[in-house]
Amino acid sequence: MAAGLLPVHSDLMNDSGSGGHYYWCTRHHRVETDADVCPAKHVLGPYDSSADAENALQTVRERNEAWEAEDARWAGEGS
Repeated sequence: MAAGLLPVHSDLMNDSGSGGHYYWCTRHHRVETDADVCPAKHVLGPYDSSADAENALQTVRERNEAWEAEDARWAGEGS
């Protein structure tokens, strides 16, 4: 597999706008689709595209950082 590419769980997956959902599996570290997705306790999503699912962990990090900064602001820290 080429560097930087992530394995995809289903050959049926594409970004053609088929209305399906994509998930990031925290157990297998790959994109999964509605057709073949692990139990909810192991996935993040749903996302509208495989690219969004691939970036799920980065999105989580960014949101956590923003929420922590907002919590600190509310607590009067860093003002």
